[in-house]
Formats: sequence, structure tokens, C-alpha cells
Amino acid sequence: MKTATVTELKRELKHCSQEELLELCLQLSKFKKENKELLTYKLFEESNEENFIEGIKNEVEELFSLINVKSYHYIKKSVRKILRLIKKYIRYSKKKETEVELLIHFCIQLKEMKPSYNKNISLINIYNRQIITIKKVITTLHEDLQYDYNLELTQLTK
Repeated sequence: MKTATVTELKRELKHCSQEELLELCLQLSKFKKENKELLTYKLFEESNEENFIEGIKNEVEELFSLINVKSYHYIKKSVRKILRLIKKYIRYSKKKETEVELLIHFCIQLKEMKPSYNKNISLINIYNRQIITIKKVITTLHEDLQYDYNLELTQLTK
């Protein structure tokens, strides 16, 4: 089966009735967990971005507390998993402020983690890449937000 392009799908969806669209959405939500998560965000969380961010921050803190710290191998795997989860939520939101908030929180958690990330090259690289990403995204924001986030970033890089 050849997959249709987004343009083709959009054109075809315009011809569907409201009931057909509803049925398609429900089928998509049953098919894959990510579809259900995106639909949940769009329907329930998008209107209150602050609660969405706080929920993710709490989840990230809990995941960091559950990391197996017996070896750096397990720490790296867990940190990458947490970062993948954050990136997925960032894709749902598509808001630059949310991206900066979540990545700064991730870096704070990584920095506070025991044993220190500074003793492992891979973790240092993950941390540094996120700092670079944060700096890039901050430049696209409004001047007032840039100032606030740059203050937080300077605290992180000390």
C-alpha cells in the first residue's frame, strides 16, 4: 500500500462529513498510543499550557528519581529515554516557550542528579546539546521572554 501525502489526505478529508471525521479520529486514537496522547493534548491540555508543563515537569522529576544509578550505562539509557519523552511532548505543543521550559527543567534535573553527569562524556554531551538547543530556541522568542530565559540559562551554565 502506498501512503498518501499530507496534501492528498487534507484534500480527501474536506469531503468527509462530521460523523466520518469523528470516526476517523477515534480509529486513529485506538490504533496508536501517540495518536491518543496527541488527541488528549489537543482536547484537554492545549487550553491550559501551564498545567501541561507542570504535569510534564512532575513526570520528569519522578523519572529522574527512578533512575538506576548503579552504573553510567543505565543512567545514560534512562536519561535518553526521559529526553525522548520530553521531545515528544514538545512536538505535541509546538510552542517555543514550552520547549524552553521543559528543556531547562531537564537540564536542571540532570545537573542535580547524583552521581554527577560530569563524570561521563555521553551525559556531558547530552547536557551540552540541550543547552545549545535552548539557546537557539530562545533567540526566536519575544525580547522579554529572551531576557527571562537567558537569566535561567546563565544559572544553569555556572
